[in-house]
Amino acid sequence: MTRILILQGHPDPSPAHFGHALAAAYADAARAAGHQVDTITVATLDFPLLRTQHDWQHGALPPTLLPVQQAIARAEHLVLFFPLWLGGMPALLKGLLEQVLRPGFAVPTGNPLTGPKPLAGRSARVVVTMGMPAAAYRWLFRAHSLKALERNILGFVGISPVHETLVGSVEGSAAARLRWLARLARLGRDGA
Repeated sequence: MTRILILQGHPDPSPAHFGHALAAAYADAARAAGHQVDTITVATLDFPLLRTQHDWQHGALPPTLLPVQQAIARAEHLVLFFPLWLGGMPALLKGLLEQVLRPGFAVPTGNPLTGPKPLAGRSARVVVTMGMPAAAYRWLFRAHSLKALERNILGFVGISPVHETLVGSVEGSAAARLRWLARLARLGRDGA
């Protein structure tokens, strides 16, 4: 049994988006396999964006985000779902990560390059939906924003390994969508 945290990072809480269906398929299969699953829907949270380095280092975590930090602390495996917007993750998800991954919780208070990583021992999967073919994002655009998330955010705080699932052409055929739902269900069953 794995303790899994799903961060649904779509800024629109409407379940009509395919990313919500993928997250539900993953969560349902994971629970059926005996994994403990918590889900946080970023679009339902109310929090301010950080505006200064001082606030990030010394400001108080907004009370609405304390449960998010607690869920990350409990989790062994994080799964982030989000659509590709302007080549990267939506601003709301980035804002959440900036708020919760603060020094003392996720970033070591000493030297962040050489000190112990507070979130070490956790793994992650990043599931990105997009209108373009996934191969175009990976090879033509080199998946820069995804690599930045993996290296500069998740890896920086010690989360490793980080696996990725790129779901391209989300407006495609119903058969392709069913295959993706089945694939995410398999990943959920495996806790991967």
